[in-house]
Amino acid sequence: MNNVVLTGFMGTGKTTVGREVARRLNRPFVDMDAEIEARAGKSIGRIFAEDGEGAFRQMEARLCAELAARQGLVIASGGGTLVDAANREQMMASGTVVCFTCSVDEILQRLRRAGNPQRPLLEVADPRARIEQLLSVRREGYAAIPWQLDTTGLGIEEVATRVLEIVTAIALPVRYPGGEYSIRIGRGLLPYIGGLVRASGLAAGSQVALVANPLVESLYGAAVSSALQSAGLCPVVCSVPDGEQRKTLSTVAALYEQFLAVGLDRKGAVLSLGGGVTGDMAGFAAATFLRGLPIVQVPTTLLAMVDASVGGKTAVDLPQGKNLVGAFKQPALVVIDPAVLATLPPEELRCGVAEAIKQAVIGDAGLFVALEKAAGDLSLWQGEEGAGWIARALRVKVQIVEEDPFEQGRRMVLNLGHTVGHVLERLSAFRLRHGEAVSIGMAAAARIAMELGLADPALADRLEAVLLAWGLPVRCPPFASWAICQALAYDKKRQQRTLRWVLPRSIGQVEVVEDVPLYVVESALCRLGARD
Repeated sequence: MNNVVLTGFMGTGKTTVGREVARRLNRPFVDMDAEIEARAGKSIGRIFAEDGEGAFRQMEARLCAELAARQGLVIASGGGTLVDAANREQMMASGTVVCFTCSVDEILQRLRRAGNPQRPLLEVADPRARIEQLLSVRREGYAAIPWQLDTTGLGIEEVATRVLEIVTAIALPVRYPGGEYSIRIGRGLLPYIGGLVRASGLAAGSQVALVANPLVESLYGAAVSSALQSAGLCPVVCSVPDGEQRKTLSTVAALYEQFLAVGLDRKGAVLSLGGGVTGDMAGFAAATFLRGLPIVQVPTTLLAMVDASVGGKTAVDLPQGKNLVGAFKQPALVVIDPAVLATLPPEELRCGVAEAIKQAVIGDAGLFVALEKAAGDLSLWQGEEGAGWIARALRVKVQIVEEDPFEQGRRMVLNLGHTVGHVLERLSAFRLRHGEAVSIGMAAAARIAMELGLADPALADRLEAVLLAWGLPVRCPPFASWAICQALAYDKKRQQRTLRWVLPRSIGQVEVVEDVPLYVVESALCRLGARD
């Protein structure tokens, strides 16, 4: 059981909130300052006066190492304890560290209300000036902590509740050649984006190009911009149109123009706030503008949460097919807040479920069973358990992209359902949503596997049943089967004249098959409703 560590400047509420968090979690509480006083047999004021600040900092470092080696504690550190990089790294390795911030005015009021306890560093003629000076010195040390919580104007109960929200957030690390990034998943995470972005490596004062379509920007742009500003960053909103049909090179060129207009430079970053289309365009723009800027993915659709935001694939479409121009650009950070799904229409939620079903078919038979049992209950993804469902689907993808970050082998299995799905999207002029097209594509892949003798007929029936239970289509629109097969010539997975198919053998196991005979493909499509 990981530790919970509360840090930040004096007077921000670490000790009082720490006791309440410990009570709610039924864990031991350790106040580091009180523990040092008990061990030294004298107050911190006397330690400073008699032994010097250096001796006190050594005591802090020893206690940090000791507490970091334990588990299941709630710890309130001293105000300067985790400014030291070694102390900070030890504590962050032991669990979740939350840095409290607060306005200077309120810090002074709280210290006065506390009866002016001994604060050796504030025994000066002008405490306000001293607080401001200390905050300036400690700013970068505090900013290196991902979770920042402003306690100004908040009571103990409310701050404790917010700490528990942070503690229950899920962190999934994703490793790739030359680096690693984190996926943070939890309800109510949008207000913490600023601290998370700063801790990912962006310096104070850096510009962040917040890329969103007008609808998403109207819903969440202000909250994200405020969080970035609170962390000392400079957000600038850059708008992109909505819809797969606008995911083009010309739209990305217009995005470059906006980057130039706001003066985005190499010290800045791009933040994608939206669904998969926005994430693809913002990611591709970040990969290519000024030869590459950091990209932060903040998906607002379930489809992007469980798939598109993770893995580093970015692309735009050409008239001949989907995602034919792109680049691999690993994000610096992915932040997923299931609470934003409350504004998503049911049909868009179902599209995300299609991708989760895909992940289950590829590598998690248990998840598939859970999706069968929960059939159609869209509230699961938005509620308290939503983060867990999203994380479970993502774990399949994370395992695969870590094994094959640049789609040279194993990663291709993530294209299950996409070979036919992408063609159906284009032939429908993108009236068919991506998740709907992938759903039909998975049904087609299962039928092809059955006709090739790779899978039992019961597999196709079971897969179609769970797709239908979630309100997803399995019938192919009445396009001519020959037209669908002709369009497959532009599939980006084609190698020379060979088209590779991802076909399910069983739930949790898929296989890449090369050059499936066209008559088999046409037969499967006709069984699903395509015209002969």
